[in-house]
Amino acid sequence: MNIRKRFRTHPEVHTGALNDILFILLLFFLIVSTLANPNVIKVSNPKAKSDTRAKQTVVVTVDKDQQIYLGSQKITFDQLEPELKNFLAKETEKPSVVINGDSTSHLGTAIRVMQVIKKLGATPVMAVDNTPSKP
Repeated sequence: MNIRKRFRTHPEVHTGALNDILFILLLFFLIVSTLANPNVIKVSNPKAKSDTRAKQTVVVTVDKDQQIYLGSQKITFDQLEPELKNFLAKETEKPSVVINGDSTSHLGTAIRVMQVIKKLGATPVMAVDNTPSKP
């Protein structure tokens, strides 16, 4: 007597649709993650009524030969204080003076110019050139 079944069935899991479902879920989460904003706290930023940058009234340039220029006019160091006083007398707010110094000029000249600017009550601003110099 043959009690065993003739055909044995093996349990199977059909995974053909699993690849499609995982691909769709992956796309969904990628799209949702790019739309999510990590900055969830909303704040209202203050609005400025005027420009807050320092007003540039005049530029003092010191070249490589330690010659001083006020704007485009060449002056001596002794003329610097009276000429700057004339420019700064026209300003109502606290003015700023930009100092352009050549990279090969002496630091002492720029410091003396800065001391004159501070003495007149203006704010000295050093202009910096970040371009690399050629050897």
